[in-house]
Amino acid sequence: MKPRPINYEDASAEVQAVFDDIKTSRNVPDVNNFWKYLANDPVTLKRTWSSLKEVMAPGALDPVVKEMIYLAVSVSNGCGYCIASHHAGAEKAGMTPEMFGELMGVVGMANETNRLVNGYRVPVDPAFDK
Repeated sequence: MKPRPINYEDASAEVQAVFDDIKTSRNVPDVNNFWKYLANDPVTLKRTWSSLKEVMAPGALDPVVKEMIYLAVSVSNGCGYCIASHHAGAEKAGMTPEMFGELMGVVGMANETNRLVNGYRVPVDPAFDK
């Protein structure tokens, strides 16, 4: 059976509570599809939202940096949904087109050199192995 999105009006009270928190925290009228699909498993929905709020909360890293890191990992993992979502989040947090270009340059270079290192089975230099 193919999962389907769970809309607010069809959700359990437990799911509605998480949806309410998402809408309040993000100041949006509705939750996006990611949350609607996760609502098929209320435990995973609640855990994921709680963890995401904690990880993406203000801290030592600026919000734009956090969104750009999330975007970079999403690009590397090939998650089209997360690329779109976190590209929008990074722009909202202040990412410029120039920053995006540099980010993609870093992502591409890191992926290339990671594969070269793995292919050549390069041992870690003692100076880096701390």
